[in-house]
Amino acid sequence: MNLSIIAAFAYGILAIAGGIIGYIQAKSKVSLISGSISGLLLVLAGYFQLQGQSSGAILAVIVTAVLVVVFAFRLVKTRKFMPAGLMTILGMLALGVMVSQMVGN
Repeated sequence: MNLSIIAAFAYGILAIAGGIIGYIQAKSKVSLISGSISGLLLVLAGYFQLQGQSSGAILAVIVTAVLVVVFAFRLVKTRKFMPAGLMTILGMLALGVMVSQMVGN
């Protein structure tokens, strides 16, 4: 299992957990739905990569890039590190790992 697969699984689980926490703390259905969908897509992308499908890596990069942009805009708007800043930084790290693995192959 390479780092790109681990990054997809980890960021996906983090997105799901963040959506659940957002729902519990703020009763935000949008957080729950968007966190669940994006997280499940990332977990699915990791699974596809485990199966040797290159489409999994592409899906992981696209979903992670979209999340980084969304969280970066949210960070600028709210100026609160949690959760937007943390998810932006972790997303950029995950994206860097994913892209470097794609370029390396």
